[in-house]
Amino acid sequence: MPAALLLAEGGNATLSAARHELAAQGGALQQARALPNPELQTVLEDTRRATRSTTVQLNQLIELGGKRGARTAVAQRGEDLAQAGLSLQQADTRALVTTAFVDVLAAQEGLRLADSAQALAARASDITARRVTAGKASPVEETRARVAEASVRLELNLTRSTLASARKRLTALWGNATPRFSLAEGRLETLPELPPASELAARLAQAPTVRQAHSALAQRQAMLDVEQRRATPDVTLSIGMKRSEELGRNQAIIGLALPLPLFDRNAGNKLDALRRSDKASDELAAARIAVQTAVAAATERLATARLDVESLRQDILPGAQSAYDAASKGFEFGKFAFLDVLDAQRTLLQAKNQYLRALTEAQHAAAEIERLLGAPAPL
Repeated sequence: MPAALLLAEGGNATLSAARHELAAQGGALQQARALPNPELQTVLEDTRRATRSTTVQLNQLIELGGKRGARTAVAQRGEDLAQAGLSLQQADTRALVTTAFVDVLAAQEGLRLADSAQALAARASDITARRVTAGKASPVEETRARVAEASVRLELNLTRSTLASARKRLTALWGNATPRFSLAEGRLETLPELPPASELAARLAQAPTVRQAHSALAQRQAMLDVEQRRATPDVTLSIGMKRSEELGRNQAIIGLALPLPLFDRNAGNKLDALRRSDKASDELAAARIAVQTAVAAATERLATARLDVESLRQDILPGAQSAYDAASKGFEFGKFAFLDVLDAQRTLLQAKNQYLRALTEAQHAAAEIERLLGAPAPL
């Protein structure tokens, strides 16, 4: 698991895209802090040299009302939003890797169970063949044993295909289309702990989805502040010189330009920013409820899976194994029919598969909780 998580951290394309987005927001913040460029203006009056007037002036826009600071705050909130998006993607990637790795472990264990089932079926077929040869069993029972063995072989082929698909899904998370590892090392039997309710409640406020929604609200509020500050008009200061050839002297020029908010008072943009801020506030409330509901559901799944595992481990599996051993030995000595052996074998394999599914479900539920809350997956 640590190796898989490390590979995904360095090779996952979606995670890399989130990092690029964060870097791009750094550029937006740098641009937001920049001052307006000055403007150089030249005006030539009259084409005749004797009466020509030449004006050269420098115009500088002066932002008033704290617009630059407000614009910088929007960029900073955008950087915070990108950081929250990266954290969310990291949590998603860890959960995907954890789930895919558990699927590979489960598929490996499923293949081991299928091999064991084939060995059991082959042993049953061998015992049946010897009993038929000795005249103690009907040839029909041997046919049934061969059919059961063939069915187990089909399940074995399906399990191999499942393992191959699980391996490809795992390696795709770090950009490899073809798996290069031969074995995933881990223990499905190590059940994840059920987090206390107090710990879950404390971590909900820092859940990646909630943090992202909170950052989006902060950015929208900063955008609203920008639109409100635009009500203060900016001033353009002009300083220059005018050369009059006819008068034979230079004249200093000082100008001040101020827009008159007669037709455009930026009311539409302010209303748009206000409503989008309200929308972001509602989305934050919805995100909190959604995360809380999803965590509760995942916690319930984990608790149920843990109970199923304990029940299967302590009661069902030992009973099924004991019943199969007794039926197999009894059939070998002629005390039970082959149908009894088949039924006991089917029950044992079903119990083992249920145990494997319960273990997988517990690991998946734990990974889902960690994805929602944003904590690193257990290694």
